[in-house]
Amino acid sequence: MNRFFLDLHALQTVPPSNLNRDDTGAPKTAVYGGTPRARVSSQAWKRAIRTYFRDQHLLDESELGVRTKKIVELLADRIHGLDTSLAGAEALRIADQTVQATGLKTEVPKRKADQAKDGEPEPAPEAKYLVFLSARQLDGLARLAVEGAGDIAGFFRDKKNKARAKEIADSRHSVDIALFGRMVADVADIGVDAAVQVAHAISVHRAETEADYFTAVDDENRDEETGAGMIGTVDFNSATLYRYAALGIHQLSANLGQGLREDEPRTEPVRRAVEAFVHSFISSLPTGKINTFGHHTLPDAVIVTLRTSRPVSFVSAFEDPVRSESSGHVREACERLAAYVPDIERAYGEGDAAPTWVLRVGPNTQKLAGLGTEADSLGALVTAVGQAVADRLDKPA
Repeated sequence: MNRFFLDLHALQTVPPSNLNRDDTGAPKTAVYGGTPRARVSSQAWKRAIRTYFRDQHLLDESELGVRTKKIVELLADRIHGLDTSLAGAEALRIADQTVQATGLKTEVPKRKADQAKDGEPEPAPEAKYLVFLSARQLDGLARLAVEGAGDIAGFFRDKKNKARAKEIADSRHSVDIALFGRMVADVADIGVDAAVQVAHAISVHRAETEADYFTAVDDENRDEETGAGMIGTVDFNSATLYRYAALGIHQLSANLGQGLREDEPRTEPVRRAVEAFVHSFISSLPTGKINTFGHHTLPDAVIVTLRTSRPVSFVSAFEDPVRSESSGHVREACERLAAYVPDIERAYGEGDAAPTWVLRVGPNTQKLAGLGTEADSLGALVTAVGQAVADRLDKPA
């Protein structure tokens, strides 16, 4: 398939909050254009996108994966589900041998091994790092493990069975693995190149970190006890963020391979994955200290473009920071984009060959109306983008 990209841009205002903190507990920051900005890391937002898939039922559980060190325990549960006579330590032993047959290394964490010496139950081995496996891959490995359960060590001494284990771990990837990739240092040939690149979100303006000094009262204090039961500080900032992600649809299609179901058109898995990603990118939100700040906002404006040449970020529109400190930042940020986007599209873009959609809220975003086809709602935008991707994939190369 020829190169085919989807660009997603969003302007989103968050009130005082601490979505993504650094090692000192303060909100992350970055210097851009010589000016300190609020920042939310791509890792934080990618996890929010992945969890949104499951929490909002955008995709079936069978289309999703799990990223964990505890793959032996997960696999042992599936093995027990297939054959209830295989349970406890026996199921864990078979699961561990099966995981190792894929090339992944496991070990019993030292802390848990020490606990076992004190009479605690024998702990399950874990992978040395977080491993991303799809539900279908775990199910396939469980079936293979049950097949060889009678003599699992001898079963995997057969090179053909070992190759089957590795093949299962490298096929039928879930949507989230196909999107975000999988890095396995020990078994590079079952790694998956990510189809999505997510930029760190940064504020379009200068942003300062502030501290909230708080006290908490002990509810059981008597009248003569006037002191605070607890004092502390919480760092926060507020920002209008520019968010950007690029999705390589050709890479996504390659990662999904033959698709997740055999009873649907070839393009259906890609269309469904693209729609889920667009929906989740727009609606998801990192939950750092959300109980303290309740920063539940949605983007004021979203721009989506399909391209065949290369992805294009619009962050340079904000290299000179927005300075409208008394009347908010959204209106000027939209004016910046409305001026910048036609300029860069004229110089480097694909003209009318690059379909563009705009979803926007309120009069502050009016300037963006001319950048593409306006969508009335998130649902309409997601459907339009998904259909355009499917139509493009159906065209002969």
